[in-house]
Amino acid sequence: MTTAPDRLAMALADRYRIERELGAGGMATVYLAADLKHDRKVALKVLRPELAAVIGADRFLSEIKTTANLQHPHILALFDSGEAGGFLFYVMPYVAGETVRDRLNREKQLPIADAVRITTEAASALDYAHRHGVIHRDIKPENILLHDGSALVADFGIALAVSTAGTRMTETGMSLGTPHYMSPEQAMGEREITARSDVYALGCVLYEMLTGDPPFTGSTAQAIVARVVTETPRPLTLQRHTIPPHVEAAVLTALEKLPADRFASAAEFAEALARPELMTATTAGRAAVQAARASRPMLIGLVVALVVATGAAAWGWLAYRRAADQPASWQYVSLGDSAALSPAINAVGFALSPDGNTLVFRNERANGELWIKRRAELAATAIPGTAQSWDPTFSPDGRAVAFVQNDKLKRVDLSGGAPVTLADTAQGGYGGVAWLDDGTLVYVMPGQSAFRRVSASGGPSTTVWRDTSNMGGGAGIPQPLPGARGVLFQYCGSGCVTVSIHVLDLKTGAARPLLDNVEGAWYLPNGYLLYVRPDGAGLAAPFDLKTLKITGPAVPVLDHVFVQTANGVTPLAWSRGGTLVYVPGTGSATTVQVMRVTRDGVATPVDSAWAGELNSLALSPDGRRLAVGDGGGAGNFNIWIKQMDRGPYSRLSFGDRDRRPAWSPDGRTVAFVRDTGANGGVYGRPADGTGSDRALVQIDRRVQEVTWSPDGKWLVLRTDNTARGAGDLVGVRTSGDTTPVPLVATRFSELTPAVSPDGKWLAYSSDDNGRPEVYVRPFPNANDGRWQVSLDGGIDPVWAPDGRSLFFIDNSKTLVEARLGAGPSFSIAGRQPLFNTARFAVNQYHQDYVVEPGGKSFLFLESEQLTGQRDAAEVVWVDHWFSDLKKKLKR
Repeated sequence: MTTAPDRLAMALADRYRIERELGAGGMATVYLAADLKHDRKVALKVLRPELAAVIGADRFLSEIKTTANLQHPHILALFDSGEAGGFLFYVMPYVAGETVRDRLNREKQLPIADAVRITTEAASALDYAHRHGVIHRDIKPENILLHDGSALVADFGIALAVSTAGTRMTETGMSLGTPHYMSPEQAMGEREITARSDVYALGCVLYEMLTGDPPFTGSTAQAIVARVVTETPRPLTLQRHTIPPHVEAAVLTALEKLPADRFASAAEFAEALARPELMTATTAGRAAVQAARASRPMLIGLVVALVVATGAAAWGWLAYRRAADQPASWQYVSLGDSAALSPAINAVGFALSPDGNTLVFRNERANGELWIKRRAELAATAIPGTAQSWDPTFSPDGRAVAFVQNDKLKRVDLSGGAPVTLADTAQGGYGGVAWLDDGTLVYVMPGQSAFRRVSASGGPSTTVWRDTSNMGGGAGIPQPLPGARGVLFQYCGSGCVTVSIHVLDLKTGAARPLLDNVEGAWYLPNGYLLYVRPDGAGLAAPFDLKTLKITGPAVPVLDHVFVQTANGVTPLAWSRGGTLVYVPGTGSATTVQVMRVTRDGVATPVDSAWAGELNSLALSPDGRRLAVGDGGGAGNFNIWIKQMDRGPYSRLSFGDRDRRPAWSPDGRTVAFVRDTGANGGVYGRPADGTGSDRALVQIDRRVQEVTWSPDGKWLVLRTDNTARGAGDLVGVRTSGDTTPVPLVATRFSELTPAVSPDGKWLAYSSDDNGRPEVYVRPFPNANDGRWQVSLDGGIDPVWAPDGRSLFFIDNSKTLVEARLGAGPSFSIAGRQPLFNTARFAVNQYHQDYVVEPGGKSFLFLESEQLTGQRDAAEVVWVDHWFSDLKKKLKR
């Protein structure tokens, strides 16, 4: 039988003569060979067959060209590469010297000057490679050769090709890198590795050259990985007092856990070793700090979740692979008689711990309090101090939960203790929080036009993205990508009539659309993007973390997932261990009812036989007819007229892009917004259905809402978000000079205009103080004064028919009546809470309810499907869901 070396020798016989094997590693076998053409000794490296199969010949030969162009005095050159006899190989000079590993084996510790010189030379080589787009990924003493005492960095050949192999590399059970020298992000299996990872590895090599041992050791690769992620290196001077303080400071800086805390480049590392004055600030007190930190585990929960609990060590295994080998188990789980979910208004309906054993959700039966349901316990229990909280999300270690309460971002440790505030201003409800694996949180600002980022331990926050797209929507529900690479988020346009998924690149701060007509998306550890359509179908598509792009067709993997299309919500969560939890349903495209609600909160259907894909409503002045925007089950919205209560239902408009109706004061005409793209179109049609549509307003900006003044002389428009990132209020006369007149136009978002019945006041909401509040200005001379009506957040102002009260929805989702004071000037005599509106479809971007004549009842929109499941409080709980996912992706 011909052996592999024999086949290789025969395949290369015309170019190289293999003399003997020099050694074998995890990626390749090295042979001493004679270059027949040039009559010289060479080192011929042959990739392991299983690795060659994953990379592929074309990819290997393409990427190796980049390595071939690395020409530097301290980089071992590449002579040749190719495929022969089914083997992939590359050829490098044979250095008749030794490696740093050989010298360490002989001397244990190197002279300080030699160690620093070797590191500086290797850093020079790495900096050159990094500037040419090549990350080594496997710096270790074995890959630094010593030729006449000078350092030569070897094995760039495998690094680049393997780094492009993506998730297929994981399937081989191999990982590029050696545990002792892996950076924390590489040890945790992140696919996006930067130059700072090489800086970390080189710091490990220098640490070993100075002390005789790597920073972290252990009996197994998994034990080493755990220490890399959780522990702090022991100070060098405690082991060798002659090490200069600035050298120790430079090494420990290179070994920081977070890439951002290390040197930005290998050149900076080398400069710090050469110039003591650069490290003066960090040298003082570092030994004491490091000694204290050495006894305190860092990020221990993260390693529990990623390495121990899920078995996901970057040394060859991921949680996905193990979970996919277990048979899936599907079941319905009740949250208990005292619990109730409300997916329609809780943007991220619940959160699942990384180990898949604990669910946290907002309990609608307990004043919006966060409750916790553990797998081993029958009943859910409350988390103290979390009333009226929104958008829970787990920390990567599963020990804490972040959430939004009273427009503040908070966190609470599940082991006990009161919640602590991380940021004073945040958007709850349709907002959300993403807890990244670098220990920071990305959260939504009020107005939903910006994301900010803050440390999980608190401190200053920074804006990482602001919407300047002029698309007229709101951003929410961010979902993290691994390695703090970015976040996925929903972009909800036109009052969530259209929902798309966007991706934010946290490296560049740029965001772009990814998927249209999709309600939710999550990145899975197998390299796929899971997303849910409005019809409740879940699909998975391959996703490249490097380019942040979908790279292949989607495959159906789920069905009957509840989707609340009225505001783009999909209550679904998964864990790294393979658990999936979601609310079952069939979507809600045609399941919205109009509810009559009394002042004490009692709600009944206006017509129990009538429902539709409704997204807006307006009541005629006499209260006998209701105009609604209805998608007809296909998302093609038109205006329909409903005779109150149980009368006929007839179609009024036929533009298929019509919504947000508004009645003329005489009840003869219904105005509505027609979505024409970049330009704003307001059309009108006789309410009795006769005649045809006619354009009432045409402006060069999209229009989102329209309302009439009581005398019929003005149309007040809310325009789409502008390039400044804000919506404005504009008035247009219905006769004579129809030039648009700015009413309230600032760099903030002005929304939901409402003119008082006497025509004297304009009510609206604005986020100019950091969160939405309700204000009133004179009309039409809006610059003559401004009064704040709400005290603790407010949206959706609507006037009472008699003009003596102004209703709005406060931060706790309670409908509040603000009674006006007597006298010619505007004043508020008092505010009275009426009832909670959490069960209804309400958002800050559009007027979502109306007051019936007499002011004793209101009309709201509510999902029928949500009503049916409120009492059940059941979720679908799937253990080892990755097993089913894997099977479906292979079909």
